[in-house]
Amino acid sequence: MLANREELRKARELYRKSLDNEKIKVLVCAGTGCIASGAIDIYERLVDLVNEKKIPCAVRITEEPGHPAGIKKCGCHGYCDIGPLILVEPEGWLYTRVKVGDCEEIVEKTIAGKKLIDRLVYRKNGVSYPKRDEIPFYRKQTRVVLEQCGRINAESIAEYIATGGYSAFEKALFDMSREQIITEISGSKLRGRGGAGFPAGTKWQQVSRQKEEPKYVVCNGDEGDPGAFMDQSVMEGIPHQMIEGMLIAGRAGGASEGYIYVRAEYPMAVSRLRTAIAQAEEAGLLGANIMGTDFSFNLQIYRGAGAFVCGEGSALTASIEGRRGMPRVKPPRTVEQGLFEKPTLLNNVETFANVPLIINRGASWYKTIGPENSPGTKTFALTGNIENTGLIEVPMGMTLGEVIFDVGGGIRDGAEFKAVQTGGPSGGCLTRDDLELPLDFDSLQKAGAIVGSGGLVVMDTHTCMVEIARFFMHFTQHESCGKCVPCREGTRRMLEILERITSGNGADGDIELLLELADTISQTALCGLGKTAAFPVMSTIKNFRSEYEAHIYEKRCPAGSCQKLKRIYIEAAECKGCSKCSRACPVGAISGVNKQPFVIDEAKCIKCRACIETCSFSAVKEAS
Repeated sequence: MLANREELRKARELYRKSLDNEKIKVLVCAGTGCIASGAIDIYERLVDLVNEKKIPCAVRITEEPGHPAGIKKCGCHGYCDIGPLILVEPEGWLYTRVKVGDCEEIVEKTIAGKKLIDRLVYRKNGVSYPKRDEIPFYRKQTRVVLEQCGRINAESIAEYIATGGYSAFEKALFDMSREQIITEISGSKLRGRGGAGFPAGTKWQQVSRQKEEPKYVVCNGDEGDPGAFMDQSVMEGIPHQMIEGMLIAGRAGGASEGYIYVRAEYPMAVSRLRTAIAQAEEAGLLGANIMGTDFSFNLQIYRGAGAFVCGEGSALTASIEGRRGMPRVKPPRTVEQGLFEKPTLLNNVETFANVPLIINRGASWYKTIGPENSPGTKTFALTGNIENTGLIEVPMGMTLGEVIFDVGGGIRDGAEFKAVQTGGPSGGCLTRDDLELPLDFDSLQKAGAIVGSGGLVVMDTHTCMVEIARFFMHFTQHESCGKCVPCREGTRRMLEILERITSGNGADGDIELLLELADTISQTALCGLGKTAAFPVMSTIKNFRSEYEAHIYEKRCPAGSCQKLKRIYIEAAECKGCSKCSRACPVGAISGVNKQPFVIDEAKCIKCRACIETCSFSAVKEAS
């Protein structure tokens, strides 16, 4: 229990000495992606081996002098494609695609011998990259929020404190007034990383001015966008950094209670957060009269059921209260009447994780990164048809082309870039004409897209943009809470039209009807999610209208990916008349006489491809 400021500083110095004593650190990535590939088995095998061989090695630091080596479970390194990953410090070596069978060599050569295992390092185009920061995927990144993610034990408050953790909270608690904290956050121009980009300092000031008590701090860790895992990685890899940001927010806003809203589909994040909260409570950094002051702050986790709409502030607070997660009419706003109808300071995970850095290093430092109106960095989840998929952190203002081709390594299998969906189901579609566009709040908004929570889904020329619009509309319609008619019924009608078009049953006027519905929903839906539900359709029509027209008027998918618009036929010259295709057809669409060419009735064909898979002579063909 840290009874005062001096005890925190003393603990930090002792923990730092113990950590510095570790001359070699083996950091096994224990993010969800690497765990799915066997990272925990690798970690446990390494620990067993060092114990068997009696090699002095620590799995966690204490205030006592540490061992000369350490094996740790750390957070996500980001490069999910080449996991499981192991980072060796201080050399900065990154071992890729590690297997349990590699552990003995790692223990003998790297831990005991401090030698590089060349066969485990990353290679590209005949070039070896032993050090993580030399790999092209990392070279153009600026890891600010994620600086410690992957470099410290994700389950250790001691390592977080040793590397400067809770020093920003210490400063905010003892050296700054509530007004000074808010001034620093406002001066940094930090904008909410949850999607809207609202100035964090303005929100904090609004909550601080409210007279009603109690006040609450709520962290939105719902992250419902398909393919997004930025907040998940922060909660799993550096949970104390987010908690520290919430503590500072509580101090600034005058709140003594905090909630972290996490979707139940993030079991590892929930587990790490629970561990972090328990550790902070035991250390006296959460609870009553923290470090001998009059500031008290309690924190608890609320698990959501995975409703996309609960990413919206009023729906999220309703869910915490035990009610159905549905948005309400505003005003009053969340800062005035949020959780339990009390003033509530609500930001997302990444926003809170930025706060300790700003308090420690200053608003002026923060504004040196990125453009003037969107300073700082942004984490993105790179997914889709791209060479390097994973979690990245880049300065705001980096161009779309730099992210896709320099960090992402370009399009997979040498294909041609076609488009990228930014901001998930509420976002927009950008094209080759936008590759010089800076990735910041204002620039993307002008281009008809949004930063959103940070999902980037990259597509090549084999991707059908009408199908992409249908996919996102299906997601949005399925996730609609149903409270308002424009979203509940409007998205359903739009989905029906898109399904007709991708099935080859589109009609003249469908494009205009889609745009009319999109405009109505955007203007009249109750919440921000409903208002942006039609954005993927609007942006794909704007940029790829010819694809819609080809589907409707030519009954053809230019990308060749819409299965129901493909034509399956039998090449008579190659057909032996064996009847295998006819027997395999589930709807009786194939007829013929044995030893004579068979034919397919296109009106009956359901495009299941059973005939193609059955034919021994490759006589059954498929055409777009």
